[in-house]
Amino acid sequence: MAKICVFTADGFEEIEGLTVVDLLRRAGAEVLMVSVKEGLTVKGAHNIELKADALFDEVCYEDVDILVLPGGMPGTTNLSECGTLKDHIIKYNEQGKWLAAICAAPSIFSSLGILKDKKATSFPSFADKMDCKEYGGGVVRDGNIITGKGLGVALELGLELISCLIDEETSGKIADQIQYN
Repeated sequence: MAKICVFTADGFEEIEGLTVVDLLRRAGAEVLMVSVKEGLTVKGAHNIELKADALFDEVCYEDVDILVLPGGMPGTTNLSECGTLKDHIIKYNEQGKWLAAICAAPSIFSSLGILKDKKATSFPSFADKMDCKEYGGGVVRDGNIITGKGLGVALELGLELISCLIDEETSGKIADQIQYN
C-alpha cells in the first residue's frame, strides 16, 4: 500500500493538509503527518493545533512513495527553511518519485528548479515565483509532480493523489463516499 508523508510546520494551511490526509487514509494508504519542527504539536495558519504522527528525522524516507507539502503562510516559509526537506525533494525528483504541493508550497519546488520543464500551478499571488513551462489551473499533474491552486481544490488534489498512488477506481469510490460527484 502507498506510504505518504504530509509535512506540517507552524502556519501551514490546515484544510490543505488534513483533507489530503483524510482522503488518503479513507483509501487505505499509510499517511504520516510529519513535523519539520522539534516537537509534534504544530499550530496551523488559523491557530488550530494538531499533533503530527512523527518528527522529520524519525521517518525512513526510502519507504515513502510521495512527499506532500500543504501551503499556507508562514507554513510555506517554515517548510522552505527545512534544508533536509529540500534535499529530499530534490532526491525524489531525481528518482522520478511523486511530489505534490498546494497553494504557496509549489513555490518551494520552483525555487529548487524542478518545475522548469513542467506545467504547474499555485496560489495566484505566488505566480511570479513560479518558474515553470506553463502556469495555471486547479490541480495540475505533469510527470511525477502534482500541484494545486489552493484550498478550494484540496478535495480534487486528494482524489488525484489516490488516482496516482492507488488507482482511479478507488479514487472514484472515495469521491462517491464523500459526495464529491
